[in-house]
Amino acid sequence: MYFKRLEELRVDHDLTQQDVAAYLGCQREVYRRYEKGTRSIPADFLIRLAEYYQVSTDYILGRTDKE
Repeated sequence: MYFKRLEELRVDHDLTQQDVAAYLGCQREVYRRYEKGTRSIPADFLIRLAEYYQVSTDYILGRTDKE
């Protein structure tokens, strides 16, 4: 599943894929695959990103437009 909002949130916060990968404690290539949807994102990473960006997990997943 492609999570367009992961990339949008990262870009809106002026972060690189490497920055986010370092925050999550994974390699940049692994994070890139999360953004592109070629690898499923673990729930704990999804929760950490929602907290970091101060949005809901549903927003990241595209289930709502309300942040």
